[in-house]
Amino acid sequence: MFSIAVLPGDGIGPEVTAPCLAVLQAVGDRFGHRFDFAFAPIGGQAIDEAGCPLPPETLSLCRNADAVLLGALGGPKWEILPAPRRPEAGLLALRQELGLYANLRPAVLYLCLREASPLKDSVTGGAFDMLIVRELTGGLYYGPRGCAGGRAYDTMVYTEREIERIGRRAFALARRRRHKVTSVDKANVLDTSRLWRSVMHRLRDEHPDVGYGDMLVDNAAMQLVRRPADFDVVVTENMFGDILSDLAGMLTGSIGLLPSASLGDGAVAVYEPVHGSAPDIAGQGIANPTAAVLSAAMMLRHSFGLADEAAAVEDAVMAVLAGRKKTADLAVPGDEIVGTSEMGRLIARAIAS
Repeated sequence: MFSIAVLPGDGIGPEVTAPCLAVLQAVGDRFGHRFDFAFAPIGGQAIDEAGCPLPPETLSLCRNADAVLLGALGGPKWEILPAPRRPEAGLLALRQELGLYANLRPAVLYLCLREASPLKDSVTGGAFDMLIVRELTGGLYYGPRGCAGGRAYDTMVYTEREIERIGRRAFALARRRRHKVTSVDKANVLDTSRLWRSVMHRLRDEHPDVGYGDMLVDNAAMQLVRRPADFDVVVTENMFGDILSDLAGMLTGSIGLLPSASLGDGAVAVYEPVHGSAPDIAGQGIANPTAAVLSAAMMLRHSFGLADEAAAVEDAVMAVLAGRKKTADLAVPGDEIVGTSEMGRLIARAIAS
């Protein structure tokens, strides 16, 4: 039995999480596994119910689970709160408490979705497959900050240890893919990036079987649009990774396709779609659950070691999309538009069959 802490969260979070559970149940039925789901609040829901974005009971549940499946956080209702009490603070605290320093964000353009990409086939080659590895617990989001007297500051801080552990993770992942790492920084301006680059060069020398290149972040943004198929594993710091992974995601046709895994050296990891809570469409049943479902596939692979089961989920997603049944964000003329729940049912049915 695998125990999963389920944190649906806010906005469309509960809507896209529900299909994940149906898909995991289909996986369990087909492969003979049992998944035990335990639910807890986080983010805005937790603020309303418990007065803070990450209640101690939620953190305890996550610590004792085999993995965490998270929906989405935030919404206009809580924007008036000070930053430490906003929904997003709950996710930052969860990552820090669980030591989740490596955020894996695949960005894949499949042939069956080439029409959804904003890029021409001559640019994408019709398909691409990259993995952005984002350092998750350092940098501007966690450094000293303040705002007073008409002055505000955010401090980017990195240590050699933080850079080395995310770098080693990136090289290890590249060895399982196409053996190519691109390290993104701003070493022409930032001291943190100069330290980043020096550590990455040391790791490069330790991994002679993996191709390596440095790229400044502004150039990386341009090259991701100009030649996305040339990238394999992209490793970068927290804020750069946050921005570049969203850019790469839109090249696939919709941010609703992008899963993520947040990993550390401990036993518990967090899996969540990259998209936000999308309050403008919450409750309408039109949100794309694909990113959440593919996040569950990453859970099967990385936390539970169930590679065949993960592949079954991914194949089922592609089979449904290739059959031209899509949510509205992906649909092009000739497609059948389906809602959130129906998309989940179609994927679960494809797994079962």
